[in-house]
Amino acid sequence: MRFAALWSLAAAALAVRASSSSSPAPTKTKRWDSGFVTVEDGQFIRNGEPFRFVGTNAYWLPSLNTDADINKTIHNISAAGIKVIRTWAFNDVDEIPVNGTWFQLIQNGTTTINNGSNGLQKLDKVVQFAEEAGVLLILSLTNNWNPLPLLDNTTVVPVDGALARRDVTLGTNNSLPRNTLSNDFGGMDAYVRAFSASREHSTFYQNETIVSIFKNYTTAIVSRYADSPAVLAWELANDPRCNSSIAASATCTTNTITAWHADVGAHVASVDPNHIVSSGAHGFQCMDCPKLFPLAPAPSTSAAPGRRKRAVGKPLTKEGLLAAVTARRKKTREVRKREMLTRGDGLRIRGRWIATRQADPSSNSGVGSAFDGSSGVDSQDILNIPSIGFGSFQLLPDQNSYDVAGADPSLSGFNNTIEEGVQWIQVQAQSAAQVGKPAVLTAFGLVTQDNAPFFVPFNTTIAPFNNTTPPSSNTSAGLRARADASYGASDAQQDSAYTAWLQAAAAAGVGGAVQYQWGTGGLTDNGGSSVDQDNDASGTTPNADTSGSSPNDGYRSAPTGDDGVASTLTDLSSLFG
Repeated sequence: MRFAALWSLAAAALAVRASSSSSPAPTKTKRWDSGFVTVEDGQFIRNGEPFRFVGTNAYWLPSLNTDADINKTIHNISAAGIKVIRTWAFNDVDEIPVNGTWFQLIQNGTTTINNGSNGLQKLDKVVQFAEEAGVLLILSLTNNWNPLPLLDNTTVVPVDGALARRDVTLGTNNSLPRNTLSNDFGGMDAYVRAFSASREHSTFYQNETIVSIFKNYTTAIVSRYADSPAVLAWELANDPRCNSSIAASATCTTNTITAWHADVGAHVASVDPNHIVSSGAHGFQCMDCPKLFPLAPAPSTSAAPGRRKRAVGKPLTKEGLLAAVTARRKKTREVRKREMLTRGDGLRIRGRWIATRQADPSSNSGVGSAFDGSSGVDSQDILNIPSIGFGSFQLLPDQNSYDVAGADPSLSGFNNTIEEGVQWIQVQAQSAAQVGKPAVLTAFGLVTQDNAPFFVPFNTTIAPFNNTTPPSSNTSAGLRARADASYGASDAQQDSAYTAWLQAAAAAGVGGAVQYQWGTGGLTDNGGSSVDQDNDASGTTPNADTSGSSPNDGYRSAPTGDDGVASTLTDLSSLFG
């Protein structure tokens, strides 16, 4: 009986219906005939020339309320000298919302693709306007993060009245309109909740029914844009891991995640041979984990005429990482000693006095959590999969630790953040060089003091640096008044970090660096959307108001440009050619 029931569920789950016209059939063209980006000798090639880039994230781009807003945003990004936009190509719901964009309904054991004007036609416009502006897109197909704490903890709190009118997602434990946060577009856990009896996050990778359903969705999306030169790459998932806000099963390992990438990556490549397939992983490494795709010795090949031969770095090892940290800290100490001798006193770091003797990190045989496989991710093993075209990694220090052997006591906390980011970038470049593929920093960001009240970590739904007093309004001004000013970097510190990381990425030969995330103003609100009404003091807005700004999950650059992020990206884009 149970076996029959499972087969019945699988058959129902695999029934994918279209709410309007069906997706266009995939088209096949030669990459080199239509300007598609390819990979050759460890670098991107576009129109026959090496291609490197500075980009930005705008996960919310297809959910803007008007085509004019989408077009204006893309052209403004292009005008800043930014060549690539990374955005979500998924938007899963479990009931059809009152308003706003949605791409896929997952309900009652079936999935339904929305090809209507509030569905994939919005993504059509993103691709169309990007092509017209000469901007390339990295399109992510799902997300590791989709917390619904009230539902996942089995306590259902109904949403009604004004909140229901504004399409607040049931179970999020906040009053933000749907699609405000990057983790409120559905994703892996939307499939797990619908099709997994165990409710374990890792069943997304392990359950054959769920994998088949997800492949159906990828087919619909990927085939739709297989012939568009605006697509730089397909990203299988944003930040895939064994666990999310929902726990993983005990059987999920790095091999689980790698095997899923190999399976789904090959599927996407078969549907669309024109575009590169990437992982979207955070970049976590595990030198000691068993490999499904072990590295072979790099072949000695000659570079193409007019191009430099790719440098192949040393393999990643724990010993190598610790030795690099030791050398870096020794260099830092020598600089500080010279400063001490010049002043004729002890060693002073940013106004604080410290001892001159420091611990040797090589005495610690362990490495940090970004390098021990605890996330279930082995990025180098994933990168060596034949269908994966380039390495993905992210740098978000407010939510992740990247240190190899603890913080350097010679540096302040902020300077440690910068140095750990630089080291992380260099490690990823080294890993990619071993495989002979480019690496892309697909998201980097720091939370500032101005953004602290909006900051919602990806595995939660609540901003931790707001106080518990109910806000007088849901406006930016109302939230900012409740900020904990002690948290976050200053604008100057953020610009300093971004400059250091972009310079490090350019020097290490990283193929692209994508800031998280873009901010834009002058957007249209429809009375129930995620567009942030900065100029509204009452919490209500008229229809067709154009005073709104793009959503903010704590990383948005200032729409006015006052924080210096846009100018930093523009100024340093020249480092990438």
